[in-house]
Amino acid sequence: MQVKDAFPAAVNSRIQVGTSGYSYTEWADAGFYPPGIKAGHMLPLYARRFPVTELNYTWYQMPKAPALERMRRQVPPAFRFAVKLTRTLTHEVDPDRWRGQVAQYRDGIAPLVLSGQLAAVLLQLPPSFDRTPNRRRYLAVLLDALEGLPVAVEFRHVSWATDRVFAELESRRTTLVAVDAPDLPHLFPRLDVVTNPALFYVRFHGRNAGGWRSGNMQKQFDYDYREAELQEWVVQRIAPMARRSRSGLVFFNNHVRAQAPSNARRLVRLLATSGFMENSAWTATSST
Repeated sequence: MQVKDAFPAAVNSRIQVGTSGYSYTEWADAGFYPPGIKAGHMLPLYARRFPVTELNYTWYQMPKAPALERMRRQVPPAFRFAVKLTRTLTHEVDPDRWRGQVAQYRDGIAPLVLSGQLAAVLLQLPPSFDRTPNRRRYLAVLLDALEGLPVAVEFRHVSWATDRVFAELESRRTTLVAVDAPDLPHLFPRLDVVTNPALFYVRFHGRNAGGWRSGNMQKQFDYDYREAELQEWVVQRIAPMARRSRSGLVFFNNHVRAQAPSNARRLVRLLATSGFMENSAWTATSST
C-alpha cells in the first residue's frame, strides 16, 4: 500500500505533528535555530514551524501558572501544548503527598486549560513501572484525580500491553500512547490501539537499542528515522488510528542533533500527500 492510499476519503481526523521539547541549544548548531539564539527566544520560532509541542520541563518541576501564561502568550492562539505530568507523580511518588501535588499541577496548567491550548496531559511511566497490583491501584486513583483533563498514558513496560488495560482506558476515555522504540523484550510494543475516540497519540523515541541499554539519554534518543520507517507507521498504524479517532498528536523525542524536527517535517510531508494535514500554513512551513 502506498502512503496516498492509507487514508480513505471517509476518514475525518486532524493530526498535529511536533517534537518532545523545543529548547535545545544543539538545534542551533544543526541549523534549526539561528546561531547564538537564547533559550527564551526559541518558542516563538518553533511555533512558526509546528502547531504543537510537548513540554518536558514540567516533568522535572511542578508547572506554575505565571510561567505557562507567559509561554502561551509567545505563540499563536491556535498553538497547543501537551504537558508532561511531574515526575513526583510518575517516577518518584510520595504516598503521603501525591494528592496535593495533583492539585498543584492542576493549578499550574490552568492557563492552558482556560485558553483551550492544552492538547493533553502526558502521563509518562518509567520502564520499571510494571503491572503489579499496587501499581494498578495507584494508576487507577491517579487517573481519578486527573479526571476532566485530556490524559494520555505512556507505558514503557510490556506487561501493560493487555486487552484488560486497554478496556479500562477505553472506559475512562483515556488515550493510550502508541510508541516507537527499540525492539527490546521489556519495552512496550508498537501498536495501533485506540482507547479514546477523541484523540490518539504517538511518540517516536528512536530505535537505538544500544543507547537504551546504556542508560545514557544522549545516546538513547540518538536516532534518525528513515523515510521507509515513517511510511510504515503512516500506513500500518497512523492511518488505522485516524480512522477510529477525531484527532491525533504525533511527537518526536529523538532530539539529538535536531533529528526530531527533521523527522517531524518528513512525517508532515508524508501526511500532506495524503491530504490529512488541515493547517496548510503549518504544513507548508514544516515541510521546508
